[in-house]
Order: sequence, then structure tokens, then C-alpha cells
Amino acid sequence: MAEKLAPDKRHSFIHGGKKVFEWDQTLEEANIYIDLPPDVPKKLFYCKILSEHIEVGIKGNPPYLNHDLASPVKTDSSFWTLEDEIMHVTLQKRDKGQTWSSPILGQGLLDPYSADLEQKRLMLQRFQEENPGFDFSQAQFSGNCPDPRTFMGGMRSS
Repeated sequence: MAEKLAPDKRHSFIHGGKKVFEWDQTLEEANIYIDLPPDVPKKLFYCKILSEHIEVGIKGNPPYLNHDLASPVKTDSSFWTLEDEIMHVTLQKRDKGQTWSSPILGQGLLDPYSADLEQKRLMLQRFQEENPGFDFSQAQFSGNCPDPRTFMGGMRSS
């Protein structure tokens, strides 16, 4: 049932009319997807993940991304992989349940409507995690959605 509350689409960060990356999130992680340029050997790509910064690029060239993250991450459980022609960066959120408006500080922020939908989806994901016998996939909120991190005493530790 939890997969019913997984992200159903990725958000796109567009800059200068070009897609820089796509991203999505769960209660525990944010994922960044970057299309790789063709004809570049896979071994030349790199990704450096710090607790509050990310750098992505091709060795010997200026970084493609070199930005502060919107929120801190756990570096020991964050990682990156190359899948087909996509770099997939998984950032483990330090604050489980925090709704991110973008993985990059001040860049490509979700509009207020999309941010509200993300917060509602994460709140339902939290309910599902805490009550595995119930199906919250069709549940809806009327009015403002509470913050998944702090609602009713906050997130339970794993």
C-alpha cells in the first residue's frame, strides 16, 4: 500500500529554457535525476555529496551543479548511481518528514500549490508508515495540512 503514496511524478528544474534536473521525494529522501550527455565515458562523471552541498560534473570540466542543498542530508547514507543515461542522486534527509520545496537552496522552488500537494502526500505517507494495516491512498485533507515532522508529537524513530 505504501507504493500507492510514492511520488507519482517528478518535478522539473528548468533554467534558461533547459531542464537542469528532475527530482522527487519521500519522507526519508530526496532524489535528483540528471540526464547525462551522450558520448562521455561513464567513468568521467562524479558527484560529491556534503551535508549541505552538492557538486556534480565531468572530471576535468567546471561542475554542472555546484550548489548548497535546501536542507542538510546524512552523507553516510546518501549516494549516487548511473542508470542507463541518467545520474540518480539519492539524498538521505537529516530531518525525516521534512517537505522540501527543492533540493537546491533557492533554485527551482515548487509553486505554493505544488508544495502543498507534496506536504499532503508526505503526511499521508507518514500515516501509512505508522499504520501499515490501513490504506491511506485515497485519503484527502480539507484545509491546511499539518507538517509531517511535528504533527502529533512528530515522526517516530525507525
